[in-house]
Amino acid sequence: MSLVLDSPIAERPAASTHHGRGFWAVAGTFLIAMAYSTVPAPLFPLYVAREGFSTFAITVVFAAFAVGVVISLVLAGHVSDWAGRKTILIPALSLEIVSALLFLTSTSLPVLIVARVINGLGVGMIAATATAYLYDLHSRHRPGASPRRFEIVSTAANIGGLGVGALVAGALAQYAPSPLSTPYVVLAVLLAVSIAAVALTPETVVRKRVSYRPQRISADHGDRTGYFAAAAGAFSAFAVFGVFTSVSPGFVAGELHHPSRLLAGLVVFLVFGGAALAQTVTGGLSLSARRAVGLGGQAIGVLLVVAGMYATSFPLFLVGGAIAGIGAGVQFKASIGVVSAMAAPEKRGEALATLFFIAYLGLSVPSLSIGLATRYLAPTTVMAWFAGILLVLLAGVAALSRRAR
Repeated sequence: MSLVLDSPIAERPAASTHHGRGFWAVAGTFLIAMAYSTVPAPLFPLYVAREGFSTFAITVVFAAFAVGVVISLVLAGHVSDWAGRKTILIPALSLEIVSALLFLTSTSLPVLIVARVINGLGVGMIAATATAYLYDLHSRHRPGASPRRFEIVSTAANIGGLGVGALVAGALAQYAPSPLSTPYVVLAVLLAVSIAAVALTPETVVRKRVSYRPQRISADHGDRTGYFAAAAGAFSAFAVFGVFTSVSPGFVAGELHHPSRLLAGLVVFLVFGGAALAQTVTGGLSLSARRAVGLGGQAIGVLLVVAGMYATSFPLFLVGGAIAGIGAGVQFKASIGVVSAMAAPEKRGEALATLFFIAYLGLSVPSLSIGLATRYLAPTTVMAWFAGILLVLLAGVAALSRRAR
């Protein structure tokens, strides 16, 4: 969920080793924070077994995260530009620890929902702030250098962290004692260490007093057809991410008869790992080529996922998830590129905030719909319908992209 912003750096001093160490400290912090947000994914089948939750209840818990992220992006995602990066990042990391402690206190549905909302509030602040902080530190450490290192590291920490969290949580739940506690304890400790690391990192923004206002949400940026194409592409990409994070562990344990928590985490890891890798290696492609790879990857991947469910083939399901993740990652990168290029510099933050708002609707609405539909239809049937609707949406993105200026 990469977010690249123009950031106000106080001054441009000579290259500093403190900023170089700070760059890697913030990168590690970013990865840990994003990893924590997918810890519950491979654990959802355990919650179902213990509390008897329905698939719909699990998707409500998952969607609560997206609600928290959207609220946070609108209210606080831009505040670090004048309040300071550390001023926002440290409280946001503290929110993640509060969320972990809530997960440790109870497995009841209300507590899980509140914990995920708080998790989302923290991530919304962290995603924008950590990305801008990395850009600042890279520029201070290597003045005049290409931003390539920043782009690769921020993508790996952001999207890659989401995959790492699910894989680590799945492994801990499979092999460590107390599977519903140990993953949260481990990540809470790492988050506490991250707070200390950020506290020791140089600040890059001169704090100033400004009149607070929420981040404005608007789609009026340049070519509106191109913007709508980018927004629909972001929605579709996050719909894929949402389905694999929320309901795919249940599908793997149920329809595919693989109850291993490690395998559930591996599915999520391959989806996000494929997305992160694809975003990195396709940086040299043209926008039209990235759009084609993104659309094709999502379409082929989701069809293979459905085929794997009907054939009860876990390898086919896994390959389909990886290809869908690659397509979604490239698709979202293309959307970011389109919006960043078309928006006026003074409105770029607003344009990207709107894009993320729409993307996170894609993260929650399809997952909730699938969770609700599984109460009345077989999961394989529901996923087939999801694939059909996604293909229609991808066709719409392709048509809008051709019409865009």
